[in-house]
Amino acid sequence: MAKYIGYVGTYTKGDSEGIYTFELDTEKARLSEPKLAAKLDGPTYVNISKDNQMLYSVIKEGDRGGVAAYRVDAATGELSLVNNQISDGGSPCHVSVDSEKKYVVSANYHSGTIVAYQVNEDGSLNPATSFVTHEGRGPNEDRQERAHAHFAGFTPDEKYVVSVDLGIDKLVLYQLINGLLSEVTSHSFTPGSGPRHIEFHPNEKYAYVFSELSNEVAVLAYNPEPAEFQEIQIISTLPEGFNENSQGSAIHVTKDGNFVYAANRGHDSIAVFQVNPSSGKLSFVERVSTEGHWPRDFAFDPTEKFLIASNQETGTLALFTRDIETGKLELVQKDVPAPYAVCVKFLNY
Repeated sequence: MAKYIGYVGTYTKGDSEGIYTFELDTEKARLSEPKLAAKLDGPTYVNISKDNQMLYSVIKEGDRGGVAAYRVDAATGELSLVNNQISDGGSPCHVSVDSEKKYVVSANYHSGTIVAYQVNEDGSLNPATSFVTHEGRGPNEDRQERAHAHFAGFTPDEKYVVSVDLGIDKLVLYQLINGLLSEVTSHSFTPGSGPRHIEFHPNEKYAYVFSELSNEVAVLAYNPEPAEFQEIQIISTLPEGFNENSQGSAIHVTKDGNFVYAANRGHDSIAVFQVNPSSGKLSFVERVSTEGHWPRDFAFDPTEKFLIASNQETGTLALFTRDIETGKLELVQKDVPAPYAVCVKFLNY
């Protein structure tokens, strides 16, 4: 297969109107110009069900927010609204769906809340079944005055819901039974680091947590029974001596488990790390400019021979080829217009 369909979630300001779709032609190594797939307010993060039938997006409606469910036409990339669930407390910043399409979970930065929704057979969302609000604060007075949940997803075996909270420097694991979230355990990070996103290694033994405020990756050993995390490495994503403003954004692990990539907003780069297969620890490979400002996210295409970065403030996508042996990136296309682009997701192939 040579062509793959992807989506871009955005901040709906300026020229942006919602969720955009694009096509990657791997033979020509070219991205098509994204076109509007769904008009809605504030779809900053989207996720796609494993069977490609549904796309779930965060949504904003005035001072309220929630999650919207869209049916996907996997042949054309077109989206059709099924329903949405809106509640008080502002819009979420992250959304995930489990592999069986039974549950959707979201994280709300503004309220520090993790929310669970049960999914119907047609992919539609029931009203939220569980709200959990994190409590506490961190040492950074500007960014950690209270809890700021930034990620809600599932552990690889989907036994637990995993959340990451920038405001309280914590990772929290929950059980999700009959629609109800109950805390199992938590792990605390360096005070003031501001953890943002987590990705698990394919062998399920390691997890990589990227901190927004400290621009560091924490490498954790993960044991599902009993549920616990142990910190084994902290590594910076910025060059030594760089003292300007930069904030960590997205982190992703390749399917073969050999490489970890992390994006720096401000330094405007993607840092590449090689994984030690016996320890899970990281060693630096290179940093590559994203050819735009404020890279909010990036994604590998289904072959993982390409990487697409989204530059939020310049409103552009950049396409790189990826050497699967060395992990190194090479720019092949830049300045693809995508207004206030935030997250990038591909259909599953």
